[in-house]
Amino acid sequence: MTAPVDLAQYTGYLLRRAQQVHAALWQSEVGQRATSVQFGVLSMLSEHPGIDQVTLCEHLQTDRSTMAELISRLEKRDEVTRTKDETDRRRNILTLTPQGERTLRELRPQAERVNEILTAGLGENDQRELQRLLVALLESPRMQGALADE
Repeated sequence: MTAPVDLAQYTGYLLRRAQQVHAALWQSEVGQRATSVQFGVLSMLSEHPGIDQVTLCEHLQTDRSTMAELISRLEKRDEVTRTKDETDRRRNILTLTPQGERTLRELRPQAERVNEILTAGLGENDQRELQRLLVALLESPRMQGALADE
């Protein structure tokens, strides 16, 4: 018989569990209104009006086909417009609509609530440290290389 495995020693396992908790909290607080990825898209478009779709993919670390599907759904809900760049017809320029701005304003407090609940067991310093470590992990050259291989 092999020795028992302490799954808490595996970062991937912990990240997956944290993502499961986040997904459950998002469902509880936001429901079917929007996914956390859609919230990310709306937030990024608010911060970068007129960003092109490829650059948005890079910022959100999302593949092009997934992003195209996300944008199509947001267009159908009249939250985003997609127009061809006049100088480069291959580029899609994305803009929040007034409905998209309203949706984002309504979602922001709910997303903040999810974050508050998710990190409620941590002190303020630990919350900042967790964020710092996750950003460092995701921005590490090895992780960036792994994401590029997808």
